[in-house]
This record gives sequence, C-alpha cells and structure tokens, in this order.
Amino acid sequence: MLFSRVVEVSAEVGSTRSRLAKVSALAGLLRGVEDTGATGDTEAVVSFLVGVPRQGRIGAGFRTARQLAAPPADEASLRVSDVDGALGEFAAESGRGSAARRAALLATLFAGATADEQDFLKRLLTGELRQGALEGVMLDAVARAAGVPGEAVRRAFMLSGELPATAAAALRDGVDGLARFRLEVGRPVRPMLASPAESLEDALAGSGPVVVEHKLDGARIQVHRDGDEVRVFTRTLREITRTVPELVELARGLPCRSVVLDGETLALRDDGKPRPFQETMSRFGAQDERELLLSPFFFDCLHLDGDDLLDRPLRERLAALRSAAGRHVVPGVADASAEAAAGVLRDALAGGHEGVVVKDLDAPYAAGRRGGAWRKVKPVHTLDLVVLGVEWGSGRREGLLSNLHLGARDPDGGPPVMVGKTFKGLTDELLAWQTRALLAIAEERGEWVVRVRPELVVEIELDGAQVSPRYPGGVALRFARVVRYRPDKTAAEADTLDAVRAMLPERAAPEGGGAPLDPREPATGAPRAQDTAGDHG
Repeated sequence: MLFSRVVEVSAEVGSTRSRLAKVSALAGLLRGVEDTGATGDTEAVVSFLVGVPRQGRIGAGFRTARQLAAPPADEASLRVSDVDGALGEFAAESGRGSAARRAALLATLFAGATADEQDFLKRLLTGELRQGALEGVMLDAVARAAGVPGEAVRRAFMLSGELPATAAAALRDGVDGLARFRLEVGRPVRPMLASPAESLEDALAGSGPVVVEHKLDGARIQVHRDGDEVRVFTRTLREITRTVPELVELARGLPCRSVVLDGETLALRDDGKPRPFQETMSRFGAQDERELLLSPFFFDCLHLDGDDLLDRPLRERLAALRSAAGRHVVPGVADASAEAAAGVLRDALAGGHEGVVVKDLDAPYAAGRRGGAWRKVKPVHTLDLVVLGVEWGSGRREGLLSNLHLGARDPDGGPPVMVGKTFKGLTDELLAWQTRALLAIAEERGEWVVRVRPELVVEIELDGAQVSPRYPGGVALRFARVVRYRPDKTAAEADTLDAVRAMLPERAAPEGGGAPLDPREPATGAPRAQDTAGDHG
C-alpha cells in the first residue's frame, strides 16, 4: 500500500468531529490494507495512525526533525513497508558512527516523500501527530473492518497490550484470531479503571453486592511472578522491575508459584500515613532502594497458580487475592451496607487516603472504564487534564511560567479541548519545575503565552463546571487549582470533555460550544483568568 493513502486518511480523520466518520474512514483503510496482502502493513498502518511508530519511540526527536530539509518529491512513491523498514533500521542503529548512519537513513526517507508525507513523518517522529485516531476510535474501526464484535477486540487488546497486533489478528483471522490472545504471566494486562461518582450514595445507588476499598494516593502497579521470575509494570505497561527491588523480593516470598496482582504502591511515613504522591513517583527513578521504600497494597488477582481469573466474578478474585497476598491486601469491606461503606470512607480519609472505590462483586475484570462496575468516591472533585499552554507570570512570579491552559480529552479522538486556566495551588518548587518542564516541550514561545505539546497531565481540584460559550467545548472549570502533576499518566488517559460536562449543575447541556480548536490556539474570545478563577499570577 502507498504511504500517501495513510496520510490522506489521517487528514480526513483529523478534519471531522464525527466519531462515526472517523471510524468509517479508518475501517475502509484497514480493509484496503488487508486486501493488498502485504504482510506487516496492517500493524505499521495502525501504529502510524495512533501516532507512534511500530518500533516505539525510536529516538528521533524535535532536533532531528528540524534538521530534515530535503526537497519534497513531486509524486507519491513511498510504500508503507518502505517507511516502516526505514524506521526499523533507524531504531536498530547503535554504536560508533550510528548518528551519521541514522541521519542518512532519514535523509533518504524524506527525499522520497511528498510535502504532505514529510509533514506527517515529522509529526510522527516528534509525537505531534494529532489526527484524532486514538485507541478507542481505532478499536471500533478494527471491529468494523474485521466484522467482529467490539468487545472481542477490546478484550484481545487488554490481554495483548498491543493495538497493532490486535488489529492484525482481527483482520486476518476474525474472532478466532482474537481468541488466541490469553493472559500470559510476564506480559502486562491493560488495567481496569474506575469511573468517578459524585458521592458515596451515588456509587451505591442501584448496586448489588459490593466491596468498598480504600482509594490510595499511590502509583498503580501490576506484579507478575512465575517461579522466581518477577516483573513489575506501571499503569501504562512500562516495566519498572529494576527500580523496585523491594517489591520484587516481596513477590518472591508470596505463598504461590505464579500470580498476577493488580494494586497500588506508595511510600509511607513512620505513622503509616502516605507520603506525598510526588515522593512515591520519584522512587521509581531512585538508584538506591533505601532512599525511599515502597509498600504495596493489592486489590485484585488476575491469575493464581495456573488459573486465569479475569472472567471470574470479583468475589472469587478477592478470595484468591487474600490467599496469595495476605496482609498486603488493600483495606476494605465486602458485602458492605451503606453504614459500613460510610465507615470505610471515614477510615480511609482519617488514614490520609483519597477516598474509596466501590466495586461490583459480580463483575469480571475488563480494561478501561466499564460503566458502574468500579466507582471511585473522593470528597474533593478532581480532574486529570492536559496542559496545552502556559502564561508568563508577573510580580513575584516574573520569569516563571505560571497560568496553565488546561484541556480535556476529546472522547471522539480529536485534539484536547480547552476548558479553563489556573495558576492557583502552585508552590515555589512546583513553579520552578513547571517552568523547566514546559519550556522543554514548548512548540511556540510568545511574549505572553508559551504553547506546549499536549503531553503533560496535571490533576486539578475544582468546585465544578459552568456553561461557557467562550470555550470551544462550551464548558469551563470553576475555581480550579493545581493538586499535582501526574507523570504516571499519558495524555490519552486524561479525563474527557464528557467528564467535565458531567459536572455541570443538573447536567445542563452546554450551549454555543463550537468545534474543538487546535490545542495550540485558545478559544476565540476565551474568558480571561478572572472569569474562571484562573487569572495569571
């Protein structure tokens, strides 16, 4: 398949807000790839369209991309396999003289690309490909192209952790191909997530038997053990085994032969209360485990001694969890009444934790947010949003980047949508770190505003949301303040515009909200800081 076809569909997907239109365009392209019979093209195409080369981040960043200035080709001749092969060679180059060989590889690739293809490649290499084909949209497109149930695709993706491989299996072998993906000890499973609830009463309303557990202010981990071999992964499936030897040692001592555990880890103070989240996250990069020891708390068991438990009800998984993890199980109460649930929430808050998670005891394990199976309850409203830009401070903050422009994730796969600004909650230490971190990902440095790549996630506390026709999503944050940055989350895991809209009083539908704008640009007539309790400081 010609690479130009991928570029054309990318542009088509990025030009529409309609999820159905995105899915239709992507499904048509995927069917066309399979019709060519080119082995490997499907995986490469899916990778390109979700914005990451099949080889992962290959080490070609902004500096490399800026130096590529080959005159564009007049006609499209590059094939998908040409591009995928060149990027594979680039990633494999190492050792003495590798920089020159890498430069030559990219120069040759760009010389054969048209202007549109060169633009696509630069954005692909720098992580700037914002055509809107995010995972959820692509999963739907794969299901449509292959003629298989969407749930079968999502389950296979949960187990494989690799969207390109999942797509290839679906398109080539249908449901049978997807069914071949099974839980493998040592290969991370995409985690199940909790949906927010407005209150404990809301989380319990209409539910059957539930377990109510402490919601810890820690980092999500998944621990795999097969005999003496232990591997530890983050919520983004990044392996951190080498940096957490205390967790590895603990896992080896559990009374089982093989196990896959889902949970949280955090650093504790001497009184047993959690240390700040930033301290827990910094521990993942520590060179000496004695710098700050991590304590694990597990809340699910996906496999135990040869028995896969994903499809078993949570009640059975918890029994296996208690057998395997013993005292390392997160505190909670099963079959909790409303009174018992309220007691768990009080205990969690008194212990310095965020709140509770209410879980359906009859539900299986499924990646992503799955309706009301898991509901998180926190006394304070928070959202995880993407930083789109930042304004230079004045007065005491002169010379520092201060007032953040915040975006919510477009649920239909478009670029993040701006929903507010804030400078509140920023300590001197966080201001200094934020200035360095945001300048490092700056796309455009203006006299007043610095536009940045939308990749940093920040947790924002707020009183709620209000209708605002001056923001592109038709909704704005109320009294927003920074809680912390979330280095454990990617922009694809930020909260959606729907989550912001759900915080409107009485679920008021926003009026006058236009199409999402380019995240590098503010909304036309965007409210000044004082309109949203987020003026520059």
